[in-house]
Amino acid sequence: MSTSASPESVATSVVTSALAGMAEVMSLAELFDEAGFEFAIVGGPVRDLLLNRELSDLDFTTNATPDQIIKVINPWADTVWDVGIRFGTVGARRGDLEAEITTYRSEIYRDESRNPEVSFGTDLADDLVRRDFTINAMAVKLPSLEFVDLFGGISDLMKRIIRTPREPELSFSDDPLRMMRAARFASQLNFTPVIEVLLAATEMADRISIVSAERIRDEFSKLLMGANASLGLEILEGTKIAHQIIPELPALQLEIDEHHKHKDVYEHSLIVLNQAIELENSHDPKLAPDLTLRIAALMHDIGKPKTRKFESGGGVSFHHHEIVGAKIARKRLIALRYPNELIDDVCKLIELHLRFHGYGQGEWTDSAVRRYVRDAGDQLLRLHKLTRADCTTRNQRRALILAATYDDLENRISTLAKQEELDSMRPELDGNAIMEILGIPPGPIVGKAYNHLLNLRLDEGLLTHEEAVERLKSWWKQEQS
Repeated sequence: MSTSASPESVATSVVTSALAGMAEVMSLAELFDEAGFEFAIVGGPVRDLLLNRELSDLDFTTNATPDQIIKVINPWADTVWDVGIRFGTVGARRGDLEAEITTYRSEIYRDESRNPEVSFGTDLADDLVRRDFTINAMAVKLPSLEFVDLFGGISDLMKRIIRTPREPELSFSDDPLRMMRAARFASQLNFTPVIEVLLAATEMADRISIVSAERIRDEFSKLLMGANASLGLEILEGTKIAHQIIPELPALQLEIDEHHKHKDVYEHSLIVLNQAIELENSHDPKLAPDLTLRIAALMHDIGKPKTRKFESGGGVSFHHHEIVGAKIARKRLIALRYPNELIDDVCKLIELHLRFHGYGQGEWTDSAVRRYVRDAGDQLLRLHKLTRADCTTRNQRRALILAATYDDLENRISTLAKQEELDSMRPELDGNAIMEILGIPPGPIVGKAYNHLLNLRLDEGLLTHEEAVERLKSWWKQEQS
């Protein structure tokens, strides 16, 4: 290749060479070509090949209708599914290759619609101009390997900017979720939306309200899972989209006056999120990004605006903000249609994120340490990370003391765990044993006895079987007196 080749031609060569080496892709393309249809790989896969990112999926587009797509691929594919056929998309798998093939299309939201209306097209250029951003509006025609970049996508990739193929107002009218998607790509790719995109999103922020909660949730989760999640959140806040989808976040920007100075809770929350991201795979570098931890870090102080109180002398307090915050977080996450298990885990972390501060310089008894472990349950590891991430003090000495103190707590938990099997944290006698020893039938009294033995376990550690039986009988005698 000539040393004077332009960056665009070099990038084109890289992508087309990579695709030429994908035998299954090319065999699929040849089937469409033989049937007289256009066929191209489009959007995210083209972008990711140019960025040298791992391909997570393969998206293809064609002028064939969904029924025609199925007819072409049936002899080729091991499996075909048509779950998205009303949107023009057919899925197929052959060996390890999984692909989605979509008829040229456009999607348009009507004023009161919560789902887009889909219309099919016949021209690749018309399909590309209606895509969200120029970096996702590139295609490679197959099997000819003709690169199609009508809107400067390669140039925008090199500039690391996010721009729409046509006026952003038109693009966002077609699908308001694209306003969130701009923030998501900023988070994932560390790209910057151009000013026209930001201004249009700000002007049209209220249009996001017509998008279904499930689509908003999925886009928000992808943003949070990005490498630069705080950048994406800043864009949501700056364009006022956050006010529409998670108003509790901008509400953290509590005013600071000359008499009542305190931390900007919003800025603090972003710092905690960034620090939690740094810690999330600290015990296992192979772990994927942790959505539960990231949401908990972002929302851990979400109860502060409702609990803020100005104290005499200029101080500010937020008593019980962790309890209030857990309730607010639950309500918001339910509205965004998050799974119940994730909601429960996030709320538990928010409720417990201040518990460590009662540890002082290690004054907790073994009983208090056991209760900390019991209350955290299967979220203990995340709680460790969240608690450490919540230290944002600029006082280096205080930061070192807090870290050392938490090291001490973790060491005590580890020591007790080895001695007492803290993970199980159950009394020595189960419900069946309690009923047999006391000679009682199933009922509320069995649960009461079990809780008594559990409290003994937490207060005193492991008991022998004989000791547990003796303590149970003693408790039962007192209950009957």
